[in-house]
Amino acid sequence: MKETESQKARIRERYKGVDLDELDVIPAIAQEDFYDSINKKRVAVYARVSTDDPRQTSSYELQKNHYKDLVSRHPNWNLVDIYADEGISGTSLQHRDAFISMIKDCQGGKIDLIVTKSVARFARNILDCIGYVRQLAAMQPPVGVFFETENIYTLNSNSEMLLSFMATMAQEESHNKSEIMNSSIEMRFRRGIFLTPPLLGYDLDEDGNLVINENEAETVRLIFFMYLYGYTCAQIADTLTKLGRRTKKNNTSWSPGSILQVLQNERHCGDVLARKTWTPNYLDHKSKKNRQNRNQYRKRNHHEPIISRDDFIAVQHLISNARYGNKGILPELQVIRDGVLKGFVSVNPRWVGFGADDYRAASDSVDDNGDKLEAERFQIEAQSGDFDLRGYEIARSQFFDTARKICITLSSDGIVFSTECIRKFNKALFIEMLVQPNEHLLVVRPCTKETRTAIRWANLNEGQYYSRTVSCAAYIKTLYELFGWKSGCKYRVRGIFKQKDNEAVVIFNMKETEIFIPQDTLDSARVEAMTDDLLPNDVRPFTIGPKKDIMAYPSSWANTFGSNFYRHAQARELATFYSQGIWNVNEEGQPFCDSQVLNVTDSAVVGSKIKQIISNIEQETVGDGE
Repeated sequence: MKETESQKARIRERYKGVDLDELDVIPAIAQEDFYDSINKKRVAVYARVSTDDPRQTSSYELQKNHYKDLVSRHPNWNLVDIYADEGISGTSLQHRDAFISMIKDCQGGKIDLIVTKSVARFARNILDCIGYVRQLAAMQPPVGVFFETENIYTLNSNSEMLLSFMATMAQEESHNKSEIMNSSIEMRFRRGIFLTPPLLGYDLDEDGNLVINENEAETVRLIFFMYLYGYTCAQIADTLTKLGRRTKKNNTSWSPGSILQVLQNERHCGDVLARKTWTPNYLDHKSKKNRQNRNQYRKRNHHEPIISRDDFIAVQHLISNARYGNKGILPELQVIRDGVLKGFVSVNPRWVGFGADDYRAASDSVDDNGDKLEAERFQIEAQSGDFDLRGYEIARSQFFDTARKICITLSSDGIVFSTECIRKFNKALFIEMLVQPNEHLLVVRPCTKETRTAIRWANLNEGQYYSRTVSCAAYIKTLYELFGWKSGCKYRVRGIFKQKDNEAVVIFNMKETEIFIPQDTLDSARVEAMTDDLLPNDVRPFTIGPKKDIMAYPSSWANTFGSNFYRHAQARELATFYSQGIWNVNEEGQPFCDSQVLNVTDSAVVGSKIKQIISNIEQETVGDGE
């Protein structure tokens, strides 16, 4: 106790300090008074208005005049420049050229002080505001910012907390305005009140309705008809440029991109689709394609069309398929109507736009229930002395080496057939793929290069045939949907080769598949608790290890070596080929036409219209020249 009191006494004695007469104080440089400073300052003024509405021009000019007067009232201030951004949002630095130029001049030592009306004028993004203020203060010599409305001078030591608060308020104000605007737009769309920006081929009447501008409409018709006839966007752009046709912005120079925009605008067929894009972040204002992230609203027959709806839809099909090398041919599904492949639908590597339901409808149009062979109806024929093989199983080939086996591997990167497939078809370079969507069967048959749905599956190099990766970007999603597969996984299926006389096919049962799951999709801790969201159809992993992919099989395989001997012999994928009669494997597919067949303008009529429109335009040009 005594020791504690003694320690406290020593501390008290120490903190009595020294005699102040013996202490010399070296004073710090006094903090500069912003208003009474006698130092010369090079001053920059920053002004901004958020829209380019003519009505805000007055605000813009008033800001500039006000700060010219403010600088002139300070004899020690020298105005460097007025940096002004007009019609630019403050939530992002994007397109704020004057602001960026001002910062560069600060970095170049040309500016000592920035004066602006308020924090909201400087920046409505708290990160930008605080970040640039700190960057300016760290320069040598430091550059201060004076916010007149809030009376904040950033070189004062107590300014940052207040500035942070005011910047947060400015950002939240922008957020609220964005939410209010989005809500207003949503209410308009729900009432069928759509925005009507300028559109080639139309003018706006006094009520804001779209009315056809016949002179511009001829340009629109020419664009659509030329594309239907097989011209590319580049060829159409060159034609319009040579003809001197004007864009909506009154330019006479056309680009392939501007042609594509016209072709993809549904308003030319009288419809309106609202909210094609949306802005996820109000701070950066970057628009993204609306993939059902927000409600969309479509109004058919909103205004008088320039192009028929069927012609417009046909053009969209052509645009989609042009990405995969299918030029100038309207896509259509081809279904086999006779023979052992009845009900199979051809798969074309360059056709896009058909979904799983389209394939099923095409197959169902010719494959009626009476023609389907069910393995359960087959009777087992046994002779005296035959072994009773009930209870025996045919081991699955997937459990053995894949060398010299017929198999197909499908993934988003492409489709690859094993070399053994190529050997079976006598080294044919081209094949045709057909799918039976209801039975989950895929058949491959050899064909010539000229076949409309031909797929090159092999390469020839120095007398050797090699399997090549088949590009499948146009249709792989549809195949995955048909077979109930998960995107992102790779699938491998063993095939069966069947031949009769000069006819041969390879059949794949897409229900009997090995699955390869990307390693980064799963980790060892989650494997035991895997959900159906990760692995479809009750699939469980077979191997776990350092490889890129994890191999998996259907869990039903875990308790058997394979299929029942007799059930295997009567497999659905083989049943049809055991039937009597002619196979007719090479039966050509016939176009499938559903009830919604497009009434597209005939090619001959399109060609005639193109000539007529161009002739009319040339005559108008000659008349204007006179």
